Amino acid sequence: MTFDAQSFRNALARFASGVTVVTTRLDGTLHGLTVSAFSSLSLDPPLVIICVSRNIQSHDVISQSGVFAVNFLSEDQVELGRRFAGLIDGVVDRFEGIQCVPSPEDNPLIPGCLGWLDCKVWKTFDGGDHSIFVGEVVSAGTGSGDLPLLYFDRRLHGLRETGDEPDIL
Repeated sequence: MTFDAQSFRNALARFASGVTVVTTRLDGTLHGLTVSAFSSLSLDPPLVIICVSRNIQSHDVISQSGVFAVNFLSEDQVELGRRFAGLIDGVVDRFEGIQCVPSPEDNPLIPGCLGWLDCKVWKTFDGGDHSIFVGEVVSAGTGSGDLPLLYFDRRLHGLRETGDEPDIL
């Protein structure tokens, strides 16, 4: 069996992950990108990680600002996930028409999300063509969304309750 980059991508596509929009502000300008490479890291201190390609502008903005917010998208926010991933033609300002609220660290918080984390960059690590930003969570909150937006098999999916599944807890 041969291992190559496409085999790696195909295998990773079979792992479902939540969808976030990571936001920050630098010199009064809002920046944001869709991120599925997010994870909690530590409870004490409260740390999370995001992995961001070095080839995009938001990478440098996060490095320079030293802060970011993670907005957990709900399943009715598919358009926002696509917009902040740069997948909607003609969108120049990804924040146009969105009434963001500033977080305590002055990061834009997107309304209607399941929740959010406000972070200061704690450390940054080399991760190949990405950087791994470790964020120390300085504040957090929950939003009005119901169910998560998921990324699976290179597509965005909603999670619908059918009522047929047994309780697993």
